[in-house]
Amino acid sequence: MFEMGHAALDPLRVMADAGKLFYRNPANPLAHTGFGKTMSASFEMFERTTRRYGKPDWGIDETVVGATHVPVEIETVWQRPFCRLLHFKRLFPHAPRRPQPRMLIVAPLSGHYATLLRGTVQTLLPTHDIYITDWEDARNVPMAEGRFDLDDYIDYLIEMFRHLGGGVHALAVCQPAVPVLAAVARMEAMDDPDVPASMVLMGGPIDTRESPTAVNRFAQEREIDWFRRNVIATVPWPHAGVMRQVYPGFLQLHGFMSMNIERHLQAHAEMFGHLVKGDGDSAAKHREFYDEYLSVMDLPAEYYLQTLETVFIDHSLPKGEMTHRGEPVDTSKIRNVALLTVEGENDDISGVGQTRAAHRLCPNLSDDKKAHYLQPTVGHYGVFNGSRFRAEIAPRIADFVLSHNWPRKGHNRPE
Repeated sequence: MFEMGHAALDPLRVMADAGKLFYRNPANPLAHTGFGKTMSASFEMFERTTRRYGKPDWGIDETVVGATHVPVEIETVWQRPFCRLLHFKRLFPHAPRRPQPRMLIVAPLSGHYATLLRGTVQTLLPTHDIYITDWEDARNVPMAEGRFDLDDYIDYLIEMFRHLGGGVHALAVCQPAVPVLAAVARMEAMDDPDVPASMVLMGGPIDTRESPTAVNRFAQEREIDWFRRNVIATVPWPHAGVMRQVYPGFLQLHGFMSMNIERHLQAHAEMFGHLVKGDGDSAAKHREFYDEYLSVMDLPAEYYLQTLETVFIDHSLPKGEMTHRGEPVDTSKIRNVALLTVEGENDDISGVGQTRAAHRLCPNLSDDKKAHYLQPTVGHYGVFNGSRFRAEIAPRIADFVLSHNWPRKGHNRPE
């Protein structure tokens, strides 16, 4: 029904786009009147609110290292059906003076594309060799590629760590905090030489019993069968993943928007006013934010349901009951991988204390390899983006990573 409704609006969107161009054309006398500007703004708002937003571009062509502008190429260095590993390759004209630790940013697989972390990448790119997980929209993955669940997610992370070799630094934003911690625990239990040098967990749901938020309570109050009945759908034709069971992106977007519906309505009302007044800069900022925010992807049903049950309903990881492929996820095995946790004081997605709980789960990790930082006055988004992240959080991450950095060559870990 969603797909049919969206298709039915296509002719109206074309008409709205044509109307916007007509009333915005400088050669049209009406374009310079209040009526013409109001009509142009109305057509644009209709087109934007009924559009399907595709995957955004990264838009990162260069970075500044020191005082030098360095070109950046984005290349795929590892790929599986549900994920690509991207490398932001910096084309240095000469070797940089400062050490450039390799960092794997694990983007959340929770509705938005990895480009939501564009600001995170741009901030860390001048001082780090950045890789990032680029998750695939499940509606575009054919059924022939098989299923994808939380166990597969952990498998993917272990493969990536091994592909990059020992000494990489893992940075997990929100949802990936649990699978990253689990993957490191499994590798440590196997004495894998390719374990990361450190892991930075930011605003992640390690133990959602700590300071539960509205999101946590919503999951806790319902059985897993309720979610299976009410939010799981089948991908329709003509998508490549036809017949795959997914948690649809449009349902996730409804959840995102409903949490702060007054703020979103106010933002769109303000944009309408900016368009009528001709305030192009303010309207452009609105477009930039919502082009990203409204771009959502479908999640594989088995991954979504397993994560929901394991993390938010059963609290398996903090209880010591989580397993991976039938093997226990024993976080007490973590002895070599340094741990930094970061939380936001006003986080309404992962409450204060939920990420810090990771320290309690790693009793055999020495104190000199542990650190925690609580950022005042920021919410969930501010933990990994924005001015506070750039000025206060990112420098702490860089210092922590650099103090626990060790070379890849020979995979030698410090004794």
